This record gives sequence, C-alpha cells and structure tokens, in this order.
Amino acid sequence: MADPVTVVIDPLEAHLLRAETLRVGLVVPVSGVLGLLGPCAINCAMLGAAEVNAAGGVLGRPVELVLVDGGKRPAEVAREVSELVRAGVVQAVVGTHASDVRVAVERSLSGSAPFVYTPPYEGGARKPGVYFLGEPASLQVGPGLDWLVEHRRARRWFLLGNDYVWPRLVHASARRHLRARSATIVGERLVPSGTTAMDALIEELAAARPDAVLLNLIGSDLVMFNRAFALSGLRCARLCGALEEHGLLAIGGDTTGELYAAMGYFGSLATDANLGLGERYARMFGPDAPSLNGHGHGCYEGVLMLAALAGRAGTLVVPAVEAVADGVTVTTGRGRLTLRDRHVLQRVYVGRADGLDFSLVTSA
Repeated sequence: MADPVTVVIDPLEAHLLRAETLRVGLVVPVSGVLGLLGPCAINCAMLGAAEVNAAGGVLGRPVELVLVDGGKRPAEVAREVSELVRAGVVQAVVGTHASDVRVAVERSLSGSAPFVYTPPYEGGARKPGVYFLGEPASLQVGPGLDWLVEHRRARRWFLLGNDYVWPRLVHASARRHLRARSATIVGERLVPSGTTAMDALIEELAAARPDAVLLNLIGSDLVMFNRAFALSGLRCARLCGALEEHGLLAIGGDTTGELYAAMGYFGSLATDANLGLGERYARMFGPDAPSLNGHGHGCYEGVLMLAALAGRAGTLVVPAVEAVADGVTVTTGRGRLTLRDRHVLQRVYVGRADGLDFSLVTSA
C-alpha cells in the first residue's frame, strides 16, 4: 500500500510537515473563475503522489503536497509560491491554472525550483526549469478546426475568449489556420474574466451569423456562455479549448451535437492505461469522486513527471535537472509522454458533447 499523502490546505502550516519529506507546491485554483477545476486536480495530484511514494518516493523521500490557490490574482499567487520556495518549505512546483498566473510564477521563481505546468498553453519560449505537459496553441485547436471545416462545412468563424495571454495567442494561431483553409473570420471578441453580460455576446454572435464559434472562455465564464447559448435558440457549432467533463456537467450537458472540445485527454479514452488509471482513481476516492478530466489528469502527470526528472538528475537543483530533462518519460492515462526541449508532443483529441460525456470524433 502507498504511503499516505498529506495535502496541506494552508501553506502557512507547511512548516509542520516532517523534515524528511519532499514538499511539492501544488498550484491549482480553488476559487475564482477556474475554481471548479480544483477538486479533481487535487485528487489526481494525490493519486500521483501516492503512486510515487509506493515506488520509493522522490530521492528516497515521501512526497507531500502543499496547496496554493491558483485562482487568486497572478501577482498574489506568484508571491506566495516564491516565498514558499525561498523559505525552503517547498522544493518544486506542479500546477494547472491560467497562463497569466503561470507567467507570474515563472518570473518569481527565475529557475530557483523545477516547475511542471500541465494544462494547454499558448506556446512560445520555454524558460529553464519550466516543463510543459499540455498542448501548445499551434497544435491544440487545429484538429478541431479542420474537422468542423470538413464535416460541418464551417466556413464562417467567430472567435470568442477571455482577455489574457492564452486566448490571445490561441486566436492568433486559429486565424492563421483558418485563413489557410480559406475560411472567413466574421468577428472576434476578448472579454475580461468574470464577465456576466452574456446576452450582449449572444446578440453579437446572432448579428455575425457564424457557422462556428471558437470558444476560449474559461471556467465559469465558459459555463455561463454555453448556458446562455442553449437558451438563445442560436444554432451553430462551438469548439472549446478549455471545456472538460466538469464544465460540461455544470452546463447541464448538451445534446445538440454541435458542442465540441479539443483536449489532450478525456476521461472516456478507451485505452488500457486509462482504464487502469480510472480503476485506481475510483479505488482511492470512491465512486462519487469528481470525474477524471483533462485538467485534473494533468496534475497526475505533473507529479509523475517531476518524480521522473528528479530521479534521473539525482537532485531537484534546476541546472542539473535541465542537463538530463530531454528524454525523461512517464506513462499516464494517455500513454507515454517524453520531454523534448521542456515540453511533450502528444495526440490531441476532439470530443463531441453527448449528454454529460464526450464522444471522440477525431484525433491528430
């Protein structure tokens, strides 16, 4: 049986942890727009830590997780993480949260501790000590755009997202991709996180008459928009870059056949690795636990990847980890992931909402 995994809810209590443990900062949102991601992400990180501990821990030490709320303002999250690292309370960081938070954490750490970032991200330069397990914008939405152009004759597109770094760069990538397919962009809008004026957005969509909408809203904004869309009577395809099983449940499901999500992982993946992961997850947390989803599963991967990096390097000192990071491999619910140039290449799936779950329609 795996050693028990401690999750310290208040980082100020982290000094009470045993000195012989290796403490990992777990940065996930438990408040704010992305707060609905927290429960499954914490569970998945705990499962990953339990499996690492059962295999001997990291550098011979059991892993304990110190929770940092990644739903706070970026500067506040970054300050809390850097203080924990400088004080020696945590020795590494794993997280799923918005990219503006990630950018702030990267700057505050400045390579002082390894940082494994797990959700989809916007791409671009990768800094020493920061390792990306999610799909970059240039790869994430392309398969879904192609599928809808080919199978739903989606020629007129509206781009809608929150106004921060990830949606901006996803939209830039989508514009290039759609123009190469001779599709037309009939409108684009970026709105602040926490937007509630969904009726105005629906009216703007109705006026633009798109065949499809690329939705890069996140969390509760994405939920509220899709609820408003369902009530509006509009009918067009919607392709989401951040919709997972919890968000679909919060929407109330969808049976139109026109709501899609592009992710590197869905809980419904029918692979031996994923079926085994699902069994272990249910055994640890029970049948009523939050459903496995892409953002939660990323935290499971993040803990495993951190352990593998430390195991190869024999330390968590960033220059030593950097020297051996290329080629480090872990096996997760979506198969084998291997680091190359601080990121991994993996398959992207396009799922169509089918009630409260996703049916996979294509992958690339």
